[in-house]
Amino acid sequence: MIDKDQQKNIIVISGPSGVGKDTLMEIISDNFSERVHIAITATTRKPRSKEENAVNHYFVDNNKFDQMIENNELIEWANVYGNFYGVPYTEVVNNLSKNMKILIRVDVQGARRLKKLIEFATFIFISPESKKDLEKRLELRHEDSQEDIKKRLNEAVLEINEADWFDYIVVNYPNQTHKAVSELIEIIGLN
Repeated sequence: MIDKDQQKNIIVISGPSGVGKDTLMEIISDNFSERVHIAITATTRKPRSKEENAVNHYFVDNNKFDQMIENNELIEWANVYGNFYGVPYTEVVNNLSKNMKILIRVDVQGARRLKKLIEFATFIFISPESKKDLEKRLELRHEDSQEDIKKRLNEAVLEINEADWFDYIVVNYPNQTHKAVSELIEIIGLN
């Protein structure tokens, strides 16, 4: 189990699909690489273009994911859009021992579960400026079908309605990523 003091170095970042969580986290990690570790999640989904195994995610098949569940290797896991995602304990524990700030990217249901397990962590919701903004981001990603985009937008409305239980809400305005990054740096305590 992760003790209360260590939990304060865990930052759970959530928000709708396509809102820019990965981009924001990567900028922070690039600028504070000695102090920040992005927990690499395991997933059964196929890699998107430019994604690498053990960099963006651990891409595994369903059998391997089931083994990870059975062996209690995951802090939490969920089925998201038909694929499984989970946070390996080692990604968190190994880096907490190095006195790093750990950024964990999860969907809202995963964040809710983590709130019960690591209640002293900091929970940040990344919000789009509007539904229209989010739709544009998903379309520009060129990774999802129109049907997938519609599904993700419908889910985004539900997720945004839950944002009020998070410790912080950071709006990632279009073409103003630097503002969201500055806010996150302040919240995480990296300045």
